[in-house]
Amino acid sequence: MAGKPFLRVTKQYLPHVARLCLISTFLEDGVRMWFQWGEQRDYIDTTWGCGYALASAFVLLNLLGQLTGCILVLSRNFVQYACFGLFGIIALQTVAYSILWDLKFLMRNLALGGGLLLLLAESRSEGKSMFAGVPTVRESSPKQYMQLGGRVLLVLMFMTLLHFDASFFSILQNIVGTALMILVAVGFKTKLAALTLVVWLFAINVYFNAFWTIPVYKPMHDFLKYDFFQTMSVIGGLLLVVALGPGGVSMDEKKKEW
Repeated sequence: MAGKPFLRVTKQYLPHVARLCLISTFLEDGVRMWFQWGEQRDYIDTTWGCGYALASAFVLLNLLGQLTGCILVLSRNFVQYACFGLFGIIALQTVAYSILWDLKFLMRNLALGGGLLLLLAESRSEGKSMFAGVPTVRESSPKQYMQLGGRVLLVLMFMTLLHFDASFFSILQNIVGTALMILVAVGFKTKLAALTLVVWLFAINVYFNAFWTIPVYKPMHDFLKYDFFQTMSVIGGLLLVVALGPGGVSMDEKKKEW
């Protein structure tokens, strides 16, 4: 298979790269909370009328929660707690920034949650490896469903990239992208499909979200920067799929039984 030589060469490094990509949006957002403390606090205060103290507490929670979660994930300490904390940050921001009513941003946040689910599944597998040889049938089941849920949520990112116009390139992109999304979601030829999506999404991200070409003082700079790192996090989730495989609830796994 085309993807096997790549996997052999990158086997040791791929999970580390995947985790770094996955937490990149939280790292960027945590740093942004520090440098834009006043702006973020004033936005929350104005939007929710919660007062200076609560708005400041919100910014502080986002700053500490995200940076602490990133450090724990990268250091491989208390990863499960870090994932739950980052899940909480996603939920908090979804409500606070009214993302719940913006379908595109909601789907991207759900895709980000899918990446965290895969990270949680990876941390469970690491924990189980300490007890090699001990039967863990019932315990491994949640991990398999985490991988399934993670794969399904990840493809939501690609649904936000579909363009409904009549140009040849858009039609081709939609057909190929949809086919790859289905393959990842159902777990068929999963590693190759996920790796192809990584390449495709990275190219789109660099082309459309080139925030470094926009002056820092322009609002579009922050918007594209946010989009860029959120997309990198989804790429990290897909790289975890490439590194770990689709899990037990997938067509690839069922083929082994046939």
